[in-house]
Amino acid sequence: MIDRDRQGSAGVRGMRRGLAGLTGRGRSFLAAGVTAIVCSVILGQSALTRVGVLLVALPLLAALVIGRSRFRLAMTRTVSPQLVGAGQQSKITLEITNEGRTPTGLLLLEDQVPYVLGTRPRFVIDGIGHGWHRAVNYHVRSDVRGRFEIGPMTVRVSDPFGLVELGRAFHTTIALTVTPRTVALPTVPLSGAWTGSGDNRPRAFASGSAEDVTVREYRHGDDLRRVHWRSSARTGELMVRREEQPWQSRATIFLDNRESAHRGHGAASSLEAAVSAAASVAVHLTQRGFTVRLVTADGEDPNSAWHDRSSSQNIAPLLEALAVVTPTRRAHLETDWLTDNSHTGLLVAVLGALDNHDHTVLRRMRHHGTNPLAIALDVSGWAGRNGSNRPESSASWLSSLGWRAVEGGPADRLPALWQELGRSAAVGGQGSWGPPETHPAAGSAVGDP
Repeated sequence: MIDRDRQGSAGVRGMRRGLAGLTGRGRSFLAAGVTAIVCSVILGQSALTRVGVLLVALPLLAALVIGRSRFRLAMTRTVSPQLVGAGQQSKITLEITNEGRTPTGLLLLEDQVPYVLGTRPRFVIDGIGHGWHRAVNYHVRSDVRGRFEIGPMTVRVSDPFGLVELGRAFHTTIALTVTPRTVALPTVPLSGAWTGSGDNRPRAFASGSAEDVTVREYRHGDDLRRVHWRSSARTGELMVRREEQPWQSRATIFLDNRESAHRGHGAASSLEAAVSAAASVAVHLTQRGFTVRLVTADGEDPNSAWHDRSSSQNIAPLLEALAVVTPTRRAHLETDWLTDNSHTGLLVAVLGALDNHDHTVLRRMRHHGTNPLAIALDVSGWAGRNGSNRPESSASWLSSLGWRAVEGGPADRLPALWQELGRSAAVGGQGSWGPPETHPAAGSAVGDP
């Protein structure tokens, strides 16, 4: 992405603006010069007068030159990559060009960045003439997800002695999206049909959906040999036979982002662990050929809906949606995103604390998914309490509703939980797990992705 803006000094009011830009050093020169002149008059030292005049003249001359100069700066900001994972670096490149006729003095650059990306980068560039340009770059890194605005850039032009500085500001900014941390998950059987291509691949669309239609409207460039004349006669428009398309496996990831369902604060909260788990599952399912959509307690995210065909090959829209997930004040789970004739395909839920009101909602979600899977977080672990003495765990509760569920705390590793879900051969299996098996995908803990 490129961020381009220009700043000029055509409106600078000469000497007045230059004097307003006097630095501490310039004011000190003025004060020392005036003092030297006064002392020379009192003491009758003519040599001291010449020193005082020189000290006064230097900042005044610098203010006149800098204040009356007419320069025109253009800046190009490039962010690469603009979508980066948490803990990874992104490179920011700044190119400054002087499009004016007057050479600039010393340039002091300072870019504004959020504190989570690090300290504000500052650069000093020697003066550049007409048509010259300079390029500088720096790196930013964030350990937390989110969407951050970089900029605006401030530029201060200084004389070679540092006596006068005039500031300029570029008003535009550019966004950097930091996606949640993800870990590699082991390959496990996810449904009765196993994923992949072929005849056993689960169908993605219900009867009567767009993928089941065998003809479509004629488009410019279509082969006339593909015209379906019977459908054309019935509709009154040219219709052509659709090309054969493979069935696409679908998966819905449900993320419980209710504020009341999570504990902890910031990057160490159970919500961040849930977001990281949802992102890891989304990447894993996409790599296995699923078209994945995201649903939160607020409903379906439009940027990761199934109708976006690129989502089966490009996980970026869904990761961007997860990067900006915030807690919602909804008290209970809702199923507004479900309809009576809809089917979610594979359903994977990452849940926080549950209450009795969620029984009905989870039961309805169970009937709209194929062998639904659930990772239930023991949020008491993020609150510093031991939840092992509770009368019934969330996983057992979900198993009684027909889910295949496991329960995880801050110290549990997501690959082990995912593998335990794969070992649950049938609905209603146990909601706990044993020691993690040896597996090449050695991920991190749920609470510390």
